[in-house]
Amino acid sequence: MAKKSRGWDKVYKLVKRIPRGRVVTYGQLAQMLDLPGGARTAGYAIAGCPSGQGIPWHRVVGAGGKLLPREPYGSKQRRLLESEGTQFAGMTVDLAAHQWHPQKSRSKTSRKQKRGKTNSRK
Repeated sequence: MAKKSRGWDKVYKLVKRIPRGRVVTYGQLAQMLDLPGGARTAGYAIAGCPSGQGIPWHRVVGAGGKLLPREPYGSKQRRLLESEGTQFAGMTVDLAAHQWHPQKSRSKTSRKQKRGKTNSRK
């Protein structure tokens, strides 16, 4: 299992970037990382999340904002999210208010091209 978790380092690295009070869905996580197997693979990665490494697993929710872990983890996830100010609409996270949409970082090439265009206008 340890071998597989090393393959999930990119998942954990991205999950660590999710700000307090924000969430992503398993599907969104899978799409951002182009994970083979999609949301299900993201779910396996989060389920195998190592403890004690500061990975905020509770910020990953199911489609529509559903909390998917079984008890007692479902209640724990809700408590952790509420402690960060995340609001719920019934039993689901209010995705309209709390879904995280990270900025795509521009590549160095596109920055150089943009600078080149800016400099050519002078």
